[in-house]
Amino acid sequence: MLRALTVKDVATIESCSLEFGPGLTVLTGETGAGKSLLVDAIGLALGDRADSELVRAGSRKAVVSLSADVSADEALRRLCDENGVEVEDGEVVIVREVTAEGRSTVRINGRLASVGVLRQIGAELVDMHGQHDHQALLDVERQIVFLDEWASDADLRMSVGLRFAEAEGVRRRLASLRSDRRDVEQRVDMLRFQVEEISGVGPVAGEFEELEARISRLQHAERLVTGASEALEALSEGEGSAMERVSGAVRSLESLASLDPGIERVLDPLRDSLFSLEEAVRRLGAYAGELDMDPAALEESAARLDALKRLRKKYGEDETAVIAFLERAKDELALLEESGSSEEELVAALAATESALMKEAGALSKVRARAAKEFAASVTKHARELAMEKAEFEVRISPKPVEADGADAVEFYFSANPGDPPRPMAKVASGGEISRIMLAIKVASAGRAGVPTLVFDEVDSGLGGRAAAVTATKLQQLARYNQVLVISHLPQIAGRADTHFRIEKGERSGRSSTSVVELEGDARVLEVARMLAGEKVGDSALANARELIG
Repeated sequence: MLRALTVKDVATIESCSLEFGPGLTVLTGETGAGKSLLVDAIGLALGDRADSELVRAGSRKAVVSLSADVSADEALRRLCDENGVEVEDGEVVIVREVTAEGRSTVRINGRLASVGVLRQIGAELVDMHGQHDHQALLDVERQIVFLDEWASDADLRMSVGLRFAEAEGVRRRLASLRSDRRDVEQRVDMLRFQVEEISGVGPVAGEFEELEARISRLQHAERLVTGASEALEALSEGEGSAMERVSGAVRSLESLASLDPGIERVLDPLRDSLFSLEEAVRRLGAYAGELDMDPAALEESAARLDALKRLRKKYGEDETAVIAFLERAKDELALLEESGSSEEELVAALAATESALMKEAGALSKVRARAAKEFAASVTKHARELAMEKAEFEVRISPKPVEADGADAVEFYFSANPGDPPRPMAKVASGGEISRIMLAIKVASAGRAGVPTLVFDEVDSGLGGRAAAVTATKLQQLARYNQVLVISHLPQIAGRADTHFRIEKGERSGRSSTSVVELEGDARVLEVARMLAGEKVGDSALANARELIG
């Protein structure tokens, strides 16, 4: 569940913060006030493409911060853990910055992350529907997930996925075993040589530069020792050294301090200088004592540097790359050496695994076939109540080769007009229809599974009267199971809100500026009345608004 959103310097939004609660949150405001900018900001925080056009004119960067409570979502916490995101106190905080030059940075719980990781986590946090890019309903690959959520048999689908992965592993081992034996042996010999060569040197990340520095010291050791000795002579050991002179000056002035306390102003920096000289002499002495003039050490360091150069030339540009090459070579070598297992054993193992896979995939297909008609009927019913009286929604299942998600290809078909045969949803549904079909699916599936937070934009497009009231009721029903955020122009929907924000555009310092205000009490009644009657709000509109709010 989303907790809070902070937006800074995004288009006309200079700065605003929203705290979300559970249930239904509604954002209202005049057309052009900037309601969709908040949806854009959420999308940016979930991994949408970073566009420099979003940065407020004259600002250096746009910043969006989105926090979410994931304490009750074990799967999402596991996804965070798999991607190296540490979750403390059940909270995930995403910060996305976009510079005026178009550069983007992502931090999740304070650590830098890739946009790819952000999109994975974002897809499990929020579903966004309407005029934006997060339209999972149009993705044929995702449609099977909606049906499975309805069927409520996640364990069987997971079992099929694990069995498929097991079968794929056996297939790879068998294919490796059956490949040309000569090529395999040659490859094994090469890999063994590479592993032994790299392991024999044992490179350590960053040691190349350290060796170069050491060799330079060894090559110039005599000069360094002489220079250090001369410096020590001048500083402390020779007659009239710097320390002797400064010490003498300090003693002379200290003898005068009783005559004029003002001399202390001179003594303080002199004493500091003396202390610094003593520290410098100590360090210089230690440095001179560590200098090594051993020719054998120079020869040994030069030989190791040459060995690292050879490894770099053959296996990578630096020690880190060479070490990575070594790990890949070890993995491949282990795989090839394992291919020495009996082919008969692998054939038998594959047959057993495939048999179990086909059995479980068949069971999953039966579950889907039973669920498809009931799911389609329920979605059609809800869609017709959402001002699509002639809507037809179908779930078509066709067989396919078994994969991790089973042996079924699932696609949604849709028709909004009488006489038009249903066609693939991605080809026929408009933006407003997509949002309403998604709402119908989510209401039908409420309480079964899915992403915890839903954002609807344009869900009320073209609605009025009874259809608007029905939409409000369905959103309220859905909000019992999910956190729901809706941008709406309908007073019927605004009246059902658990949390209500008004988006306003004004002028600040001669520039357009969008602000967000949470409405409560009389302010909320006035906003709903304005949505009912326009700017001239009378007693009847206020009474009607109070009735809608309840």
